Amino acid sequence: MTTSHTSSPATSSLLSTASNVKPGIAHRAVDLFPAVLAGLIAVLISYAGPMLLMLQAAQAAHLTSAQTSSWLWAVSIGSGLSGAWMSWRYKIPVICAWNTPGAALLVTALATLPYNQAIAAYLFAAAIIFLIGATGIFEKLMAHIPKSLCAAMLAGILMRFGVDVFASARSEAHGAPYLVGLMFIAYLFYKKRSARYAIVLTLLTGVLLWSVLGWGDAANTAANSAAITWQAGLTLPVWTTPEFSVSALLSLGLPLALLCLTGQQVPGVAVLRAAGYERAPSSKLVSGTGLASLLLAPFGAHGVNLAAITAAICTGPEAHHQPEKRWVAGLACGVFYLLIGSFAGSLTTLFLHLPHALVTTVAGLALLGAIQNGLVNAMQENSEREAALITFIVTASNISLLGLGSACWGIALGVLSYYLLRVKTASHATQ
Repeated sequence: MTTSHTSSPATSSLLSTASNVKPGIAHRAVDLFPAVLAGLIAVLISYAGPMLLMLQAAQAAHLTSAQTSSWLWAVSIGSGLSGAWMSWRYKIPVICAWNTPGAALLVTALATLPYNQAIAAYLFAAAIIFLIGATGIFEKLMAHIPKSLCAAMLAGILMRFGVDVFASARSEAHGAPYLVGLMFIAYLFYKKRSARYAIVLTLLTGVLLWSVLGWGDAANTAANSAAITWQAGLTLPVWTTPEFSVSALLSLGLPLALLCLTGQQVPGVAVLRAAGYERAPSSKLVSGTGLASLLLAPFGAHGVNLAAITAAICTGPEAHHQPEKRWVAGLACGVFYLLIGSFAGSLTTLFLHLPHALVTTVAGLALLGAIQNGLVNAMQENSEREAALITFIVTASNISLLGLGSACWGIALGVLSYYLLRVKTASHATQ
């Protein structure tokens, strides 16, 4: 008795479909991997850098470990939910983060202000941000800022991160010059062969050098450089009942709102515009982050907003060569925020343990494309070049006057220069 091995048409169709599914899924996963990696790097930089300001502020305010963990949990969850939802909803890479200039302000403010009054100030600042976005005022404001000035401000903000790639080689940490130098050479080698995976391969190279040789550590601890002590466990948010005080609202609430708008929201929209997402619903993005801040303020969130520096990593060609697929980077960034934020009291140790030189080098190299695009877009229009140059120089100076950062002063002086020079040019043209 012989057995026929002839398959029916239905079976053949099923087998053909099954054989095509796996390669399709694998190809799509490989295609989107750089976007997912970009989201991870953005989160890594957020935890390895700006979060340190929050820890300093928490120490100055003598917050308990539970309150500090709740604070980190609140801004992480708020950033994750906002970024993931809006990236999926609008199909653009919306990267959210916490108010970094505001955290710097809190280092001194929380030392003299009761914590429950500070929570009330957080609520007040969040309400202002939400209303400015919901009423459309923010959209009208951005309509009067030329795209070239936004690109120049972005380039100015990111310039110091590019400079820090080489400045970190002067670190006194063990083997820092060798770590930075070899990572840079590796980046050039990887970039020539595979631009899409250059950053991830550079990151892995740096981690390998650090783990094996201990380069980047404060001391020569090669044998223990990869040893991390941490305890797993979900972070439980802590509710703090706000106590409203007029002095706290005016001295902390208003500055927080102003710093968020000028130092985070405006640059955040500028990043999207510079990357080609000119139709991004900026007012909705601002009101969405304001709402997240409002809901999470009682748990310690001092402000959730659009990111600028880390957003540049997820909106550029390094995230994906097709702009319409870069929203996956925003979604991935949000998911990583949610994951790490859920374990804010423990998993953040993993990120804080990485050497500063390694994180700085990866961040700077990942932002080279964004810096280049910002400079190119800033100088495209002949009539706007001088105003754009002023914006770039002032922003890159990293000055802080009257409580306002260089990004605020850069865009303000750039807009002033733009309109004054335009009037002068117009008057010459009519003569």
